[in-house]
Amino acid sequence: MSFAAQILTLYPEMFPGPLGVSLAGRALAEGIWSCAPIQIRDFAADRHRTVDDTPAGGGAGMVLRCDVLGKAVDAAMARAPGLPVVAMTPRGRPITQERVRELASGPGITLLCGRFEGFDERLFEARPMIEQVSMGDIILSGGEMGALMLLDACIRLLPGVMGAASSGDEESFESGLLEYPHYTRPVEWEGRTIPEVLRSGDHAKIAAWRKQRAEDDTRLRRPDLWERHGGVRD
Repeated sequence: MSFAAQILTLYPEMFPGPLGVSLAGRALAEGIWSCAPIQIRDFAADRHRTVDDTPAGGGAGMVLRCDVLGKAVDAAMARAPGLPVVAMTPRGRPITQERVRELASGPGITLLCGRFEGFDERLFEARPMIEQVSMGDIILSGGEMGALMLLDACIRLLPGVMGAASSGDEESFESGLLEYPHYTRPVEWEGRTIPEVLRSGDHAKIAAWRKQRAEDDTRLRRPDLWERHGGVRD
C-alpha cells in the first residue's frame, strides 16, 4: 500500500511541485506515494467561492472561514478515513523528526494549508482530531511550503525511496543531536585537509570522533537540543 498524501489548499497547482523530481519524484512515479491536492474553494457555498472574511474584532488581513474549512476537512476524511489530519500553522506544535517518523510509518496524511491571517479557531474546537503543526519560528505566505517540507521529510523515509535503508539513521535529529560534519575528496583543498582520524581506517576511532563532534556541535550550535538530549551546559 502506498503512502497517500491529501493536501487541502487554495493552490493545488503547487503540488507535487518540487516533490515531482529527484527521489520523491521517482517514488511518486513508482507508486510508493500518491499526491491528491484538493481545492478548498470547491467547498464554498456562494457563487464567488469565498473562503475568507474580515477578522472579528477588527485588524488587518483576512481569516479562513470555519464553515468552508469544516466541509473541506470532512470531505477529505470521508475520502481517506484512516489518514491523520495535520494543519500547517505557526501556532502549532513544532514538528520533530520523531513525529515525522511516526507519520511516515502510517498510511499517509491529510494536510491543511493555511493562508492570510490563518484559521478561524472554531475549526479546531469543532474538529479536535486536527493536529496543528509548525515547521519553525518563521512566517510563510501560506502553509503550502510547509506542507511540501513535511511531505518531503516523510517521503524520504518510505521503504524503497532512499538507496539504503540505513541512510537516515545517523542524520541530524535522529538521535537528538546534530549530525557530525562530513568530508570527501580532494584530501587537501585551499590548505585545509580532511581530519587525519577519518583517513586512519580505524573504525572505532572514527565512530568516537563522530560522536564527539556531534555532541560538541550540538552543544555550541543548538543548546536547546543539547539540553533536551540530557547534556549539561558549560
